[in-house]
Formats: sequence, C-alpha cells, structure tokens
Amino acid sequence: MSFFGYIAIFFVLRWIYSAFFNDSNSQQRRTYSGGSPYQRSTSVSPEDFELHLLSLTSLIIKADGKVTQRELDYVRQYFVSSYGKERANAIFKVFNEVVKKREVSAARICNYLNARTRYESRLQILHFLFGIAQADGHVSDPEVRIIQQIAGYLRLTERDFISIKAMFVKDQDNAYKILEIDKSVPDHEVKKAYRTMAKKYHPDKLMDMDEAYRKGAEEKFTKVQEAYETVRKERGMS
Repeated sequence: MSFFGYIAIFFVLRWIYSAFFNDSNSQQRRTYSGGSPYQRSTSVSPEDFELHLLSLTSLIIKADGKVTQRELDYVRQYFVSSYGKERANAIFKVFNEVVKKREVSAARICNYLNARTRYESRLQILHFLFGIAQADGHVSDPEVRIIQQIAGYLRLTERDFISIKAMFVKDQDNAYKILEIDKSVPDHEVKKAYRTMAKKYHPDKLMDMDEAYRKGAEEKFTKVQEAYETVRKERGMS
C-alpha cells in the first residue's frame, strides 16, 4: 500500500478516536468514565487506540487482495482536508516500526476494544469498516466475511450486523433487514421497529460527542428513515 494510503487510513482513525473519546488533548493519557463511550473506567492513550484500529482496518484493506486508488483517494481527500498531514506522519512512522512487524490478531484487538468501548461505539466501528470496504464502489464477499468475523469478536448481535451490512450491500428485502424485522411482521410491528431503530441511532443522543461521531449516527439514522419509507409505501401504510 502507498504512503498516502496509510495516511488516509490514519485520518479515518483520528476521526473515530475523537468520536469515541472526545479527547481535547491527544497527547495526554487519560482515564475515562461516566458519560464517555467506555463501559468502565480504564486508561488508554490515543496512540494505542489508533494503532489497534489501524491494524483492524488493515485486515479489511487486504481482504480482497487489492487496494484501489479510488479507496485511497476517497478517504485521503476528505480527511487530509479536515486534519492536515502533520499528524499522519507520526502515526505512520510508528505503524511502520511496530505494527507492520507483528501479526495482526482481530480477536486480540477486539478484546482490547470490548474492554474500553460501549456497545454503540462498536456499532460505529462496524459502520466504519463497511464504509472503508465500500470506498471503491463495491463491498466484496471476502470483505464481508472478515467484517462479520470482526463483528463476532466485538460481541455485536447478528441482527445488528445484518442491519448495518444492509446499509452498504444491496440485497433482497434490504429495508426490512435495516429495520431488523422479518418481512412477515404486521404493520404495527413495522412502526414499532422504526421507532426503536430511530431512537437507537438518533443524532440528538450524541449532542455531547464529537461532530464526526454524530455524522456517523446521522448516516445510519437516514438509512433507517429511508428503509421505513420503503416499507411503508410498499404496504400502503398511512
């Protein structure tokens, strides 16, 4: 992968880090508790988090055996314009010196994240991984398999995996999958599912979080709204 390819990934990870931890000083090690995305108080440095996510992302990048320029350009153009190149150089150096010299274990990385993030934060990781996979315009079967494996390691439910996958991979009954319901359910269950999913991803729940994190929630919230409208029109619901 090219130098700029790793820079692109780095900027995505900076986005996820700031989104999850809302840290105003990335040079300090802090203990998070209370309203943070953590399940319990713990200590982790920004560098630790970035390298773990970078390692996890590398599994997706390599899953289909190719890295396209479209993937790299899509991510790089957005995040370089948002953050600049200086911060990328440091983590790229560490990645080359440390991470590339060891085998990447998705199970180990996910165990690390499970101990330090809330469930909804891990849903955002899944959304992020599918976003990387789709950057070249197509989510391949090998990428889906790797992401599904990671979802299992992150202790996400199968329904949540199928729901987020349906936001990126077009398949039969996508709208129902996004709403996490079967096509056979009655209309009142459709409305109930919509309210549940809308509440789950509503951006207002994340007003205290970083803007990038809210943007991710907004994207999922929009997909839920679109799915509900599709089902509602299909059934002729009022």
